[in-house]
Amino acid sequence: MKRGKFITLEGGEGVGKTTNLTFIKDYLQQQNITVTVTREPGGTALAEKIRHLVLDIDGESISDTTELLLMFAARAQHIQHVIEPALARGDWVLCDRFTDATYAYQGGGRKVSIATIALLEQLVQGDLRPDLTLLLDAPIEIGMERAQKRAAFDRFEAEKISFFTGVRDMYLSRAAEQPNRIKVIQANQPLADVQKDILAVMQAFMIC
Repeated sequence: MKRGKFITLEGGEGVGKTTNLTFIKDYLQQQNITVTVTREPGGTALAEKIRHLVLDIDGESISDTTELLLMFAARAQHIQHVIEPALARGDWVLCDRFTDATYAYQGGGRKVSIATIALLEQLVQGDLRPDLTLLLDAPIEIGMERAQKRAAFDRFEAEKISFFTGVRDMYLSRAAEQPNRIKVIQANQPLADVQKDILAVMQAFMIC
């Protein structure tokens, strides 16, 4: 059985990940590709419980180190029980956020040591890395304005603008360092134009 491809969708708040995740899934299915759609933190029963702990704005105060370790604990479960089995049976895995989000939110936002994140990445993932990452990028003010129209903020969404500046800067820095894997999509365009750009990236990836 040929191993599947691992595609991740990244971006800050209010950039349209949910809408475009469905768009990408539908495109892949039109190509007769079996797709496993999942998310982080989450994807398994235990990992979803960890997600709740991490996002709960009314819960116990969580230290930056605890938050980082919880993210990778959820990821370890996710990889073992969902991602690796799906890839092994030939599915393409489409994941709403992965380790780039940890570099962005915990590294760029919380200022956790990048070396520490890299160490945990290797420990938990081994050689597993996404084959393609689409980074939806928009000015922070636009993203937050969109996010405010949704339900009540979670623990991350309630952070200050300086936090999200660090998140966005880290995402763009990683994209600049890994241009072959991470493709930046300008998410402040009309949706039709965003999806036109996504389609171009996906078609080029399918050819490779």
